[in-house]
Amino acid sequence: MQALIQPIYSPCDGKVENILVNESSHIYEWEKLFLIREKNGSIKEVTVGLSGLITSLEVKENQNVTPNTVLATIKDDLLITGSD
Repeated sequence: MQALIQPIYSPCDGKVENILVNESSHIYEWEKLFLIREKNGSIKEVTVGLSGLITSLEVKENQNVTPNTVLATIKDDLLITGSD
Protein backbone atom coordinates (compact mmCIF):
# COMPACT_ATOMS: atom_id res chain seq x y z
CA MET A 1 0.00 0.00 0.00
CA GLN A 2 1.35 3.45 -0.93
CA ALA A 3 2.09 6.01 1.81
CA LEU A 4 -0.27 8.96 1.93
CA ILE A 5 1.22 12.37 2.80
CA GLN A 6 -1.41 14.81 4.09
CA PRO A 7 -1.03 18.53 4.84
CA ILE A 8 -2.41 19.87 8.11
CA TYR A 9 -3.91 23.33 7.59
CA SER A 10 -4.58 26.05 10.11
CA PRO A 11 -8.32 26.13 10.93
CA CYS A 12 -8.31 29.89 11.57
CA ASP A 13 -6.54 33.24 11.40
CA GLY A 14 -4.21 33.80 14.32
CA LYS A 15 -0.77 33.24 15.77
CA VAL A 16 0.86 29.88 16.57
CA GLU A 17 0.94 29.85 20.37
CA ASN A 18 2.45 26.35 20.90
CA ILE A 19 3.72 23.51 18.74
CA LEU A 20 3.05 20.31 20.67
CA VAL A 21 4.82 17.89 18.28
CA ASN A 22 8.25 17.56 16.69
CA GLU A 23 9.26 16.63 13.20
CA SER A 24 9.33 12.80 13.09
CA SER A 25 6.84 12.52 16.01
CA HIS A 26 4.29 9.73 15.74
CA ILE A 27 0.81 11.14 16.38
CA TYR A 28 -2.52 9.53 17.09
CA GLU A 29 -6.02 10.47 15.95
CA TRP A 30 -7.37 13.63 17.63
CA GLU A 31 -4.12 14.29 19.51
CA LYS A 32 -3.47 18.02 20.06
CA LEU A 33 -0.80 19.17 17.61
CA PHE A 34 -0.86 22.97 17.71
CA LEU A 35 -2.45 25.74 19.76
CA ILE A 36 -3.36 28.85 17.79
CA ARG A 37 -4.39 32.13 19.43
CA GLU A 38 -7.18 33.58 17.33
CA LYS A 39 -7.50 37.33 16.71
CA ASN A 40 -10.23 37.53 19.39
CA GLY A 41 -7.83 36.05 21.99
CA SER A 42 -9.33 32.56 22.23
CA ILE A 43 -7.14 29.45 21.82
CA LYS A 44 -7.95 26.96 19.04
CA GLU A 45 -6.63 23.40 19.40
CA VAL A 46 -5.53 21.81 16.12
CA THR A 47 -6.13 18.05 15.82
CA VAL A 48 -6.54 15.66 12.87
CA GLY A 49 -8.56 12.50 12.38
CA LEU A 50 -5.66 10.29 11.40
CA SER A 51 -2.53 8.82 12.88
CA GLY A 52 0.96 8.71 11.45
CA LEU A 53 4.38 10.34 11.33
CA ILE A 54 4.97 14.09 11.19
CA THR A 55 7.20 14.50 8.13
CA SER A 56 7.64 18.28 8.31
CA LEU A 57 6.78 21.27 10.45
CA GLU A 58 6.05 24.28 8.26
CA VAL A 59 5.54 26.96 10.95
CA LYS A 60 7.27 28.31 14.04
CA GLU A 61 5.85 29.53 17.35
CA ASN A 62 4.58 33.14 17.21
CA GLN A 63 4.10 32.91 13.43
CA ASN A 64 0.91 34.43 12.01
CA VAL A 65 -1.26 31.94 10.11
CA THR A 66 -4.41 31.94 7.97
CA PRO A 67 -6.74 29.07 7.02
CA ASN A 68 -4.57 28.48 3.92
CA THR A 69 -1.36 28.03 5.94
CA VAL A 70 0.10 24.51 6.04
CA LEU A 71 1.20 23.86 9.63
CA ALA A 72 2.77 20.45 9.04
CA THR A 73 2.63 17.36 6.86
CA ILE A 74 1.85 13.87 8.09
CA LYS A 75 2.51 10.46 6.58
CA ASP A 76 -0.71 8.56 7.30
CA ASP A 77 0.01 5.13 8.79
CA LEU A 78 -3.32 3.93 7.31
CA LEU A 79 -4.26 2.14 10.55
CA ILE A 80 -7.91 2.06 11.45
CA THR A 81 -8.23 2.53 15.19
CA GLY A 82 -11.99 2.68 15.63
CA SER A 83 -11.88 5.87 17.67
CA ASP A 84 -13.96 8.92 16.85
